[in-house]
Amino acid sequence: MSLDKRKVKILKAIISSYIDNAEAVGSRTISKKYELGVSPATIRNEMSDLEEMGFLVQPHASAGRIPTDKAYRYYVDDLWKKVLDSSDPNSNMDQLKNIIEDKSNELDSVFRNSVRILSQFTKYTSFIVAPQLKQSVIKRIQLVPITDTKILLLLILQSNIVKQVTLKLNSPIPIDQMERISAALSEKLFGYKLEDVEAIKDILIHQLYHVRESSGEALMELLPYLMDQICSLEDINVYSDGITNILDLPEYNDVVKARELISFVENKDSIARLLQFVGENDMAITIGHENQYEALRDCSLITATYKFNGKLIGKIGVIGPTRMDYSKVISTVKSMSEAMNEIINRNFDDDKE
Repeated sequence: MSLDKRKVKILKAIISSYIDNAEAVGSRTISKKYELGVSPATIRNEMSDLEEMGFLVQPHASAGRIPTDKAYRYYVDDLWKKVLDSSDPNSNMDQLKNIIEDKSNELDSVFRNSVRILSQFTKYTSFIVAPQLKQSVIKRIQLVPITDTKILLLLILQSNIVKQVTLKLNSPIPIDQMERISAALSEKLFGYKLEDVEAIKDILIHQLYHVRESSGEALMELLPYLMDQICSLEDINVYSDGITNILDLPEYNDVVKARELISFVENKDSIARLLQFVGENDMAITIGHENQYEALRDCSLITATYKFNGKLIGKIGVIGPTRMDYSKVISTVKSMSEAMNEIINRNFDDDKE
């Protein structure tokens, strides 16, 4: 049995209704809400056929039907190619780009701003996996005083990537010493990649004698912090926002179920493994049981890549219920990907400085 035009219309109407209300859909609801040109009895018969074909399920004997993962997959495959191929004049890209660029002087700010906006636009949980920085080259190291015993350690990398950490010291460092330490670290470490950990460690331990003599214990107190920063930057960095948005969804009234999902999306290693599974397509959609992780079996995942000079460097995505508003979310994720591509390539290319 194949899906003829009438079955397709009824199936799309049921999916649309369930996306809006999260309630099982009956034939009378479809008949009143959508002008399909057929009677409730005909709709009821078609719904029975769709159930037999695996597109609908009836949760209770007296209830209407709800879409299955198979139904969403059919719906999405028909929808998302149209969204990807369209040049929609109402696209969110320009709006997203303007908001992101408000704080785009640092790549870290672009990521934080983007993931927050993506969550606000979709009302779901959003995340961005930042590029691994182990291939990044050190440009400068700067120590900035905050108080007598608190300083800001800035690690400036290629493409204007800035990583910072606030340090609390046992004793104050005079400003002239701080400047001397910054200059010495910048001179010695300039041009090294973050992955050159052993070489950097050797420089920090053995090649800063002249600074150590004039700075006393100050430099020795800073070195472990600096090493920790450099080593941690090799890790995968995941930005997320809207994690608790799932608590507003009726699918997650069950506290245990909600806690399992929140625990999953808060774990950056879980997100990293998840994105490796979906591959490197410019956009990808996994629905319900297509997800390999149990915590995501009632969710859909929509991801897109972002690139620098044509090379894939990271991914963005949204996790929401299987009854998410696919048209809106696919369009928003696509627009965000395009906006990030443009901003990153325009503002963080060293060759354009």
